[in-house]
Amino acid sequence: MLAIEDRSDRIMVLRMRQENVIYFTEKEEEFANLLIKIGTKKNIAKVLVFLAKTPEATTLTLERGTDMRQSEVSIAMRYLMDQGWIRSRESLGESKGRPMKIYELAKPIHEIMDCIENEKKNEASYQLALVQKVREHLR
Repeated sequence: MLAIEDRSDRIMVLRMRQENVIYFTEKEEEFANLLIKIGTKKNIAKVLVFLAKTPEATTLTLERGTDMRQSEVSIAMRYLMDQGWIRSRESLGESKGRPMKIYELAKPIHEIMDCIENEKKNEASYQLALVQKVREHLR
C-alpha cells in the first residue's frame, strides 16, 4: 500500500507494510469455546486454537488474530511454553530493531488434546475420591 501526502513544497511518500490478519472461522470459534467450557482459560484457548491453524505466528499476529492485548498473549504464551506445547525462535525483522519472536506448536494439536484429556480425567478422579471420603464421614 502506498500513501502520498502533499505538505507545502514537498511530497512525502510513505510505504506501509501490507499484512494479512487471520481471524477465527465459526468452527475455530466453536473449538475455542469448547476448550473454555472444559475449563481451559479463555486466553489460553484462543491462542492454542490460533496456533493450531497457523504454522507460525508473531506476538503481533497473535494479538490481532485473537483480539487480545499484548499482556494477555504473553501470559497465555508463558503457560503454553511451561506445558511444552509451543516453542519459539527469534527472527530478525525487516528493520534493524529487536528480533521478533516467532511461535509455533511444539506438538500436534491432537497430542495437546490428549494432554488436556488426561488432565481432566485426573481432576475428575481426584474430585470423585474426595466425594468418596465425604461419604465415609457420613457413615
